[in-house]
Amino acid sequence: MLRRVEFACAALLLSAVVILVGVASVARAFGSPIIWSIEIAQLLFLWLCILAIDLAFQEDRHFGISLILDNLQPSGRKAMEIFNLAVIIALLVYLMRFAWKNMILMHPRLDGALQTPGSYFHSSVVVGFALLIRTLLAKLVARLRERAET
Repeated sequence: MLRRVEFACAALLLSAVVILVGVASVARAFGSPIIWSIEIAQLLFLWLCILAIDLAFQEDRHFGISLILDNLQPSGRKAMEIFNLAVIIALLVYLMRFAWKNMILMHPRLDGALQTPGSYFHSSVVVGFALLIRTLLAKLVARLRERAET
């Protein structure tokens, strides 16, 4: 169910970015540009990228990991998958602390014409790490169960 919610949010964000850029382009062509459109489009696109990364990991569509794993024997592949997942989870857990601190530090900083708090941008990293940790933990548990069964 969470995958569907993430996909729906990503689709809405993509639609919003396309509509916003289209409206801003038309407004600029008619001589009254929307000053804040770029920063809102950047914010929406950033959150879209975070959701897309998690969705790609959920479906094993991350090309860097697949490239290495595709060239291993099945037994070595399972062991390498477990090792990769454990390393990535450990790294994300370690980096989460710094992402959280950065988000808090960036809140007073106001960006752009709308004077949007910087934490709106930097919180995407915290949410992204949390989503990835959840996704990768689920994958790790599934791989460990497969290994125990075989």
